[in-house]
Amino acid sequence: MRKDIMEYIYSKNELKQFLRRQPMWYRKLTRHPEELDKFEIASLHYFEKTIPQRVEKFNNGLQMASMMMNMIQGMSSQG
Repeated sequence: MRKDIMEYIYSKNELKQFLRRQPMWYRKLTRHPEELDKFEIASLHYFEKTIPQRVEKFNNGLQMASMMMNMIQGMSSQG
């Protein structure tokens, strides 16, 4: 793999972890270094850091908080 690409990957911890967990990308980037953008996008999907995934996590957190609030209100109104 080209030195500049390796330095870029190793400068970002998540990309380094992704490369270790998905070694097929090492071969792919060695043969096609122009696919670095695809590698980064695949990494975002792997670590669930795309915008839709973050919105879904946020919504799940809000639903959980709302459910907890309803439970607390239900308990306090019974007592």
